[in-house]
Amino acid sequence: MPVILKTVVLLAISNFFMTFAWYAHLKNLSEKPWYIAAIASWGIALLEYAFQVPANRIGFTALSLPQLKILQEVITLSIFLPFAVFYMHQTVKLDFLWAGLCLMGAVYFIFRN
Repeated sequence: MPVILKTVVLLAISNFFMTFAWYAHLKNLSEKPWYIAAIASWGIALLEYAFQVPANRIGFTALSLPQLKILQEVITLSIFLPFAVFYMHQTVKLDFLWAGLCLMGAVYFIFRN
């Protein structure tokens, strides 16, 4: 499997866990004390790091640090949008499109020669 594809897959899995660690407690643990949500989030975040660290180590063999960061941001939005809409029942807004277009501009500038 090519380095960039491995990196994207691992970062997507990582981001899936991190999105849940950061935001799912707002829905699932809203009645619990904050420290319960923090402990649950830390547990999920540990899984996130199990994928994120290898993803960045693998990715850094073919991509620069800024390219890794922009790639991560694009993946973040790609994971966050379905999470927000389907899991958290947020309304889809045109602003999601504009944010995506801005990220595409960032990808262009960071990956061009």
